[in-house]
Amino acid sequence: MAGGNREDFRGLSGMDKASIFLLALGEEASAPVIEQFDDEELREITQNMSALGNVPSSVVERLFLDFVDNISNSGSLVGTHDATEKLLKGALSNDRVNALMDDIRGPAGRNMWDKLGNVHEAVLANYLKNEYPQTVAVILSKIKADHAAKVIALMPENYAMEVVMRMLRMEPVQKEILDNVERTLRTEFMANLANTRRRDNHELIAEIFNNLDRNTESRFLAALEERNRESAEKIKSLMFTFDDLVRVDNAGIQIILRNVPKDKLLISLKGGGEDIVKLFFNNMSERAGKMMKDDMEAMGPIRIRDVDEAQNEIVNQAKALADSGEITISSGTDEDEMIG
Repeated sequence: MAGGNREDFRGLSGMDKASIFLLALGEEASAPVIEQFDDEELREITQNMSALGNVPSSVVERLFLDFVDNISNSGSLVGTHDATEKLLKGALSNDRVNALMDDIRGPAGRNMWDKLGNVHEAVLANYLKNEYPQTVAVILSKIKADHAAKVIALMPENYAMEVVMRMLRMEPVQKEILDNVERTLRTEFMANLANTRRRDNHELIAEIFNNLDRNTESRFLAALEERNRESAEKIKSLMFTFDDLVRVDNAGIQIILRNVPKDKLLISLKGGGEDIVKLFFNNMSERAGKMMKDDMEAMGPIRIRDVDEAQNEIVNQAKALADSGEITISSGTDEDEMIG
């Protein structure tokens, strides 16, 4: 619902209700509440608050039945970046507010160059191809080499070579020029990105479903299929489970084996599918594999809930390794096929 009108009280999430509550309270009354949040909680609620949009007074009244006389007089609420920033300044220091709002307005990062490193290469390349080659050379020289390589590979070849030549001839960049480039990126690129960049709702639900226990997940998916089969199928295609680790190559599986607790792996394999179990055992030494099989046989029946928890932990570890570039999880498409 982020960014849309909150017309139906029944459709409000818990985060929506908290955001409306704080906006309705105003700066002074909300300050003691905001001070109780840690940074992560603040980041989540401010992101939601900034994308809240219009909230009709009827919805506000329903949410604040005990305060209907006071709340209904204010009419509707509008959640915007400016309203959120103003609210936070009543409770937090300017530095903390600026850091939180920077996270909302653009990808996370300690500075502009960190933030650019979290922008998808296709988005960044599409923006930079309209800039002067010298400006692009400065920007690409400030971000990580692996990300710069992905960006430059997506640019028109002649333009990309012009940028490369500028980078080769580039002298140390004056601080004033660098500051100007940063300022332009912040006011133009990042501001536009924050307004257009919306996480796909199906991805969000898929991530949530991944963290449900197996029975609850099946129940929700079955109910969703009855209401919207197309959305259910899309969510299922986006979900990543323990058995999907078959999309990791042998080298990646060996890295996972070195990074996950043996007891969690034991429980996970006990409840894993035939293909994924075979893949893990194929990447163990004969001795280690035999010991693992003996342990699995000796442990007897285990609760499904314990299997789900163990498998989720290993999946999350695999995702972290993939994010850091230590392993690669293929998408399963033909483009990922390897040629020997």
